[in-house]
Amino acid sequence: MERKVILDLAVTLDGFIEGPQGEIDWCIMDADMGILGFLERIDTILYGRKSYELWGEYALPADSPPSEKELWAAVHSKEKHVFSRSWSKTESRAVSVHGSVREEVLALKQKPGKDIWLYGGASLISTFIEQELVDEYRLSVHPVALGAGKPLFTDMKQRLELELIEAKTFSSGVVQLLYRKKGA
Repeated sequence: MERKVILDLAVTLDGFIEGPQGEIDWCIMDADMGILGFLERIDTILYGRKSYELWGEYALPADSPPSEKELWAAVHSKEKHVFSRSWSKTESRAVSVHGSVREEVLALKQKPGKDIWLYGGASLISTFIEQELVDEYRLSVHPVALGAGKPLFTDMKQRLELELIEAKTFSSGVVQLLYRKKGA
């Protein structure tokens, strides 16, 4: 069975994935949301350069709670691919991808393994959506409206038809929606 590319991210009620200054302080980490279960489902994470530089090698403060240490240990145990025309850190464990996004993703999907997490950033997400490379959309809608910021869906050239697979609500007010492409 072919591996799936899953876009999993937090989004505000008004559709932003970051605030105007790149802030994500509105993002709630609800223990019930199952992020560790999701991380068990995947073995590869796809990043754009900026997202990787911010989060791909993120080091927690030493006094972080054990639950955060467990989460980040799980994230850092995954194979990571960085899509960028200019990035190539030789000291990094990540795979640098300079060629065709489509060809790289289709090749990854054919390799044996678990599903693949499309982490972001915004321009990489837009490319994946435009090239129809996202198999599932796992969106955690947070109970906040920013009014401005970086929108999830930008520069779309065609309508994206999705079907709801599952919806979960959490005590924090977050609603997690799982969609797949209609007819997939």
